Formats: sequence, C-alpha cells, structure tokens
Amino acid sequence: MRSTVMRRREFIMLAAGAAAYPLSASAQGNVRRIGVLAGGRAGDPESQASYQKVIQRLGELGWEQGRNIHIEYRWWGGDRNLADTLAAELVESRPDVLLAISTPSVDALKRRAPSLPIIFTVVADPVGAGFVQGLGKPGGNITGFTTFEPEMAGKWLQLLKQAAPAIRRVAAVFNPRTAPMILMPSVEAAIPAVKLQLVPAPAHDAAELEQAISRFAAEPDGGLLIFPDAFPIVHRRLILDLAAAHRLPAMYPFPFFVTDGGLMSYGVSISHLAGRSADYVDRVLRGARPADLPVQQPNEFQFLLNLKTANALGLSLPPTLVAQADQIVE
Repeated sequence: MRSTVMRRREFIMLAAGAAAYPLSASAQGNVRRIGVLAGGRAGDPESQASYQKVIQRLGELGWEQGRNIHIEYRWWGGDRNLADTLAAELVESRPDVLLAISTPSVDALKRRAPSLPIIFTVVADPVGAGFVQGLGKPGGNITGFTTFEPEMAGKWLQLLKQAAPAIRRVAAVFNPRTAPMILMPSVEAAIPAVKLQLVPAPAHDAAELEQAISRFAAEPDGGLLIFPDAFPIVHRRLILDLAAAHRLPAMYPFPFFVTDGGLMSYGVSISHLAGRSADYVDRVLRGARPADLPVQQPNEFQFLLNLKTANALGLSLPPTLVAQADQIVE
C-alpha cells in the first residue's frame, strides 16, 4: 500500500549559517527577551508548527525558554488592526530582538520600533515594502528571509495549466491590504505564456472572499491562484471549501493547503523558514547587527499534488506532471 504522503525527491537543505561560538559575557547569566508577531491564529496547526520550529532551532543553538530566553508570542489572526495593537504590546515589553512572520507583522513592528532589531520571514518583497535597502546589504535594523521570487509566478501558472488544461481563466485571490505589491505584476508578466485570462479577485474579509470566488465561478473554465499571504492562510478552510464546491482547480502557495485537501501547491514551507529565522535571531542575540546580515532568499521549493482532489475534480493528471511532484497526497 502506498503511504498517504510520498516524497518524490529530496531537496538540499541550505540553512542559514549560525554563529558557532559561546554566548558573550554580556549575555551570560541574563535572560534575553524575544518578541514574535505572527499573522496566523494561535490554535492553527501550521502556526503551532512554526512556533515549535523556532523553539527547536533556538534550543539547538543554546537558547532555552525559561532559562536564558523569554519569548512573547502574539498571533493577530488576519486582523490588521489587531496586528497594530499586538505590535505595540511587544515593543512595550522591551525585547532584545523581534521576529516578524508576514509582511503586515513587519510593517506594524517597524512603525513602533524604528531601532529594535527585527528578523522577518514570510515576506515576499522586503525591498519594495521599504523594510530593507537591498537584499545583500539591508541596512537599518531589519533583515530576514523571503518567500517569493518573481519566477515563481510563471511556475504557478504553468503547473496549474498542466493539471487543468481546459481552464481559460484564472482568478488571482488576494487581500489588497496585506498582499505584497510585487505579486500581481509578476503574475501579469507570466500570464501571456500560458494564454489565460487573468481576473483579479480582491477580498478584505471572509464575506468578500466568498463573494469573489462565487462570482468568478459563475462562468465556466476557471481556476484559482491563491497569493502567498497571511490572509489566505487564516481563511484557508473557507478557500478550500469554495474551490471544492465550485469545482475549481486551484494552485496554492504553501504545502499545508494540499495536505488539508487542496489540489496543488508550489512554494516554501513556512515552518521551515521559521526554523531558519531562528538562526538570525541567535546571531543578533550574540551581537550581530541586522544591517550586516544579508536577506536570505528561498533555497527550497516544494511541489505537492493531491490525487484525491484531482479525482474529485475529474482531472486526469499527466504522468509528466505527477513525476515532478515532491510529495503526493492520496
């Protein structure tokens, strides 16, 4: 019997280099404070997986919660106003370093902590957002790990078209308040190569999300492209249910969408990036400046396919497409 999840090939894990030297004298005997602001929900399994990755990696680097570090973790659950409130709370706790998971998290902390060190992850375009001066030399007090490269937009569309060759239209689902600006131009640049009609489907909340997808599904031959952002992560169950109800083939940005029932995904693992970000947190706690730590771009991409969902949608996936998958969910 084939296992539920089968790995098709192994990626080389190129973790960011961590400083392998003992704690400085100023740090020894002191409890260092870390503030974390994340866009997911506290009870979400993926949010917890990311949290555990941070704790695990920090432990490997010699930091233990309650012994020499204290971590304040806040989830804003897709509510941008709550993100601002929680950011203020974290800054008031006087942390030694801040970890921001998602673009809105960075923005909220940056406005309240112009000098505190901030390490980010799940950010698509830190230069365009004004967080850093450049990837190689970020300058200022912010650096971290990105989740997106412009070439990914073409890959999303190509894979979706291979899985569902009958589609003629694709809805780009995003929240205008939280989605990085680089995403739409990248998709627009890639769309002519796959000969699809691009239909922007902006949504600010769950009600608008349901309306946008249902309205798009009223016409035939459509597929969905879900942008990588905190908003669809928080509302992924609704998105998955709508895609299934309207029989819409969909490309998702993160692997857990597929393990939760989505058709396919191509992108990075958020929990993996969370673990990598702990390396930079460690280096800052040991005296490094964010300005001197280059922004790290994705070094591992995963392509997942859900055969059960493909069958439910009546799709016959080409063997060449299946062969490309790193994991297959059955």
